Amino acid sequence: MHPFLHRQFGFMGSQATHQQADFVLFGVPMDFTVSFQSGTRFGPQAIRLVSDALEEYSYYQQGSLKDVKYYDAGDLDLPLGNTLLSLDRIEKVADNIFISNKLPVAMGGEHLISFPLVKAAKKHFEDLVVFHFDAHGDLREDYGGEIYNHATVMRHVGKLVGFENLYQFGIRSGSAEELAFAKSNVNFFFDEILEPLNRLANGWQGGPIYLSIDIDVVDPAFAPGTGTPEPGGCTSKEILQAMLLMVKLPVVALDIVEVSPQRDQSQRTAVLAAKLIREALIGLHLNKNTL
Repeated sequence: MHPFLHRQFGFMGSQATHQQADFVLFGVPMDFTVSFQSGTRFGPQAIRLVSDALEEYSYYQQGSLKDVKYYDAGDLDLPLGNTLLSLDRIEKVADNIFISNKLPVAMGGEHLISFPLVKAAKKHFEDLVVFHFDAHGDLREDYGGEIYNHATVMRHVGKLVGFENLYQFGIRSGSAEELAFAKSNVNFFFDEILEPLNRLANGWQGGPIYLSIDIDVVDPAFAPGTGTPEPGGCTSKEILQAMLLMVKLPVVALDIVEVSPQRDQSQRTAVLAAKLIREALIGLHLNKNTL
């Protein structure tokens, strides 16, 4: 694989090598620009550790990870504190996965990591669309004078793919300027997830989709392990239902970000992230086989 990746142990059931895999998981342990509480760099390893607590079989989809060819490539080696070099490395690793004709599944890490991942996807899918699930719009031009920040990531993504190709679900926090911008420029569903997603998924005619899930879209009662918790979110069941809808769409890459394990002694946030990854792998595998 890529020289910037190293592996200690993998997500449950992952293949021994990447050559025959259809999906490549990898961790991006970066939390250089978080605006409240740090710790998301430990998210990928936490998700792996708790994954063994889950069954490989999905009742929802009547499918098993045992039938899915996926490889956990490990975590990226990132230069601590060097945001621009880290973003460049993330893009290169994702690009390498696309070149090898595999679907990348990234585990964050802070939300800024989505920007280089989308950049890599855009090289391979010109008509790329982004579906973004989050408590926050992340549409600021800068945060505290910082252009590259987890609060600005979707501004960069929108400029890259076109704001008309950015769909935002579950947003319930942001500045007045962000809200006004979103209403005028983005496919913006304030504090809504399943109802608009059901409408969009029914006969989707759009382009290939990059899926980004910030775990704080879920109410902190269900997912307290995140750096910027925002009360009033969806339930864990609702985000799972959203994933079961998403896997029926042409998703070409995805990330799950902002899991901060030290904020959650119960580990239920990491378990939820692991379960979402399980459903994504099984569902995208089953959908691929029926196309």
